Amino acid sequence: MKQTVKKVVGVAAIVLLSSGVGGYTAYKLLSNERESSATFSELFQQNPDNLRLAGLTATAAQPVDLTQAAETSVHAVVHIRSTQLGRTETVRTMPDIFDFFFGDPRGQERQVKTQPRVGFGSGVIISKDGYIVTNNHVVEDADEITVKLNDEREFKGRVIGTDPDTDLALLKIEGDDFPTLPVGDSDALKVGEWVLAVGNPFSLSSTVTAGIVSAKARNIGSSASNGQAATIQSFIQTDAAINQGNSGGALVNARGELVGINAMLYSPTGTYSGYGFAIPTSIMKKVVADLKQYGAVQRALLGIKGRDFSTELQMSDELVDEIKKQAEELGVKEGVYVAEVIDGGSAAGILQEKDVIIELDGKKIHKFTDLQEILSKHRPGDKVKATIIRDKKEKEVTITLKNSQGNTKVVKDRGMEILGAAFKPISDELKRQLNLGYGLEVTGVSTGKMKDAGIRKGFIILKANGESMKSVDDLEAVLKAATQSPEQVLFITGMFPSGKRANYAVDLQQE
Repeated sequence: MKQTVKKVVGVAAIVLLSSGVGGYTAYKLLSNERESSATFSELFQQNPDNLRLAGLTATAAQPVDLTQAAETSVHAVVHIRSTQLGRTETVRTMPDIFDFFFGDPRGQERQVKTQPRVGFGSGVIISKDGYIVTNNHVVEDADEITVKLNDEREFKGRVIGTDPDTDLALLKIEGDDFPTLPVGDSDALKVGEWVLAVGNPFSLSSTVTAGIVSAKARNIGSSASNGQAATIQSFIQTDAAINQGNSGGALVNARGELVGINAMLYSPTGTYSGYGFAIPTSIMKKVVADLKQYGAVQRALLGIKGRDFSTELQMSDELVDEIKKQAEELGVKEGVYVAEVIDGGSAAGILQEKDVIIELDGKKIHKFTDLQEILSKHRPGDKVKATIIRDKKEKEVTITLKNSQGNTKVVKDRGMEILGAAFKPISDELKRQLNLGYGLEVTGVSTGKMKDAGIRKGFIILKANGESMKSVDDLEAVLKAATQSPEQVLFITGMFPSGKRANYAVDLQQE
């Protein structure tokens, strides 16, 4: 890129004068050449003393060529149209004066046909036989999915599996020899490295924007401009422009490798205002492998409630003072502070409150998102080594990871998965509080039959189809029998931790 000496002189003079060393001499030297049409490097080649006086190094800037990466990626990034068909719903109108005296004081019921809803997003082909990664929120609740390639071919897509916790979904289209993107190592990304965001913002197909990696292992909280954020967050932050429709598209490095799945914006306006966020491939690879093999993600939990050691947000003054005091005593500035160890979890009996986790799997832990990212690569039953600070000393412990139900069983795509929820026996503490002898706590609800029935996280199932629920195996047995019965319904009775009782009918029929 040609620059005249006049432009270069202005910059050089400012730098040299601010340094206070030989500024005037250098300025005079360069200003004598100010009308020359020579480039910056030519000027210093003509007189090496210019270089010595300026204290600069004569290196030519090499621009990053992103054209090959863009050419490769646009063919592997697809446009996704998800359609939720219209449904007939029963609604109750507001009562009028005649309803109060001559009809139903609750108002009249009538049937309403809702209009189809259509959403758009992007996806990335990761295998020649048609497996596609996208965001869960792109295809959530879709009845029909259409996938359009860069060459205008269209295919019907089907969902292999979804994972709302990471906001990822795996789709499949039928065919072979599709264009793909090689999956790169997101762990190797460096802040400041050039990346491309490839997708279909506002349905403008095959759009490529460029930027740099602004940060790694970023947590942005519970909400984002395009909806609810994933609960497991360790995002790649980039200033490559990402807008609505980019969701599910590719974040690509300069070598043309997939390093992230673009997921969301963080913007006061709902459109791009400087930063976008992508799910790293280090998380994506594990989720995809689980969805392919089991139809459900095998999620390993450490079983703690923790906070970044360096943060003071959402803590009581007493706890802040305690953490500060401990930090000073231990000389620790980063890590995860263990605020609580969950009964029956992976860390129960191994970690203690006030421990500080500084290393896991041989990797330094700076903040809670580092911990989440490492755990997301593991399955229940895996053993991990953790380095902790306890009583002013470093200690290494080995932890066998468990799932949300407190065991190491593999959750396969059968039976319980149609419920779309996770369960565990209630703790002894909860039994005492509510005066219960048994029960199953709903520890999480995603898309599925439980959510459709209105059951929420925290609900305690006491009986299902008249059978007492003391373990997850009890629920599996009742569910299996119910799916084979003519009624195909699960009648659930239970209560919330507040003491409120509730009953639900879960329709098990496949639509």
